[in-house]
Amino acid sequence: MEIKGTAVKSIYDFVAKKHPEKFDEWFDRLPEKSKIIIENPILATDWYDLETAANIPTKIAGEIIFGNALKGARASGRYSAEAALKGIYKVFIKFSTPVYIINRASKIFSTYYRPSEMIAVDKREKGVTLHITKFAEPSQIIEERVAGWIECALEMNNCKNLKVVITKSLCSGNKLTEIVANWT
Repeated sequence: MEIKGTAVKSIYDFVAKKHPEKFDEWFDRLPEKSKIIIENPILATDWYDLETAANIPTKIAGEIIFGNALKGARASGRYSAEAALKGIYKVFIKFSTPVYIINRASKIFSTYYRPSEMIAVDKREKGVTLHITKFAEPSQIIEERVAGWIECALEMNNCKNLKVVITKSLCSGNKLTEIVANWT
């Protein structure tokens, strides 16, 4: 399974820019294959091994920064949204409907992870339910990153009392991962 370079770079930037005091410790704990990716220019259009380039670095960052890999994955996903949705995209996010934003996000999901598929199955006035129906190597780390990205994008859209939860997981033997977002 592979992840796009843009997403890999956001993991590196999350540690380097948001938690620079933890960068050396994070880098030292990475396995050699992950270090090689980080030490070389991360190309936005290239594809990288999901485990080596994303799962392991995100897990280690979460453990070092938050004492919890999944909390770190959620924060890393939020950072990824902040980084991706700036400039003209920030204006777009602010003036679009939340359901439209999530519908677009579900369509571009497969451009960041391959092979993968995410669909918006229930679009409500104050919520949306997403299903990740195809993900070759299920990962709680990636599920939390995606939930964090969705959470941040919806907050940027001024959704209030937002709650984003993973109610089903491919990692738990379910046939899909379900992410439910509700707001007021």
